[in-house]
Amino acid sequence: MYILIRESVPTGLAIVAAAHASLACYLRFKDSPEVTTWLEGQFFKAVCTVNDREFARAKEFADHVVLTESALGGEEVAIAFKPREAWPKPFRFYRLYR
Repeated sequence: MYILIRESVPTGLAIVAAAHASLACYLRFKDSPEVTTWLEGQFFKAVCTVNDREFARAKEFADHVVLTESALGGEEVAIAFKPREAWPKPFRFYRLYR
């Protein structure tokens, strides 16, 4: 599972967004075979930071959940992607959140 957090989101809200994104993605796709395989395997998650352009482009990829933050006026802050066997090329270049 990849979770992308917009780099403009303050750290405290980013941590909450990542937790909410993980749960929201699981709940949305829990009955899919990819999630079943993921749960039985390594259960890998990557939390990355992205700029606004990367965030907008990432929303074009299938099987995701977009999270908003009420403390930021409903701004979109995170995207979580259903686990999958192969990821689109841009995912190799997202920066891990540190």
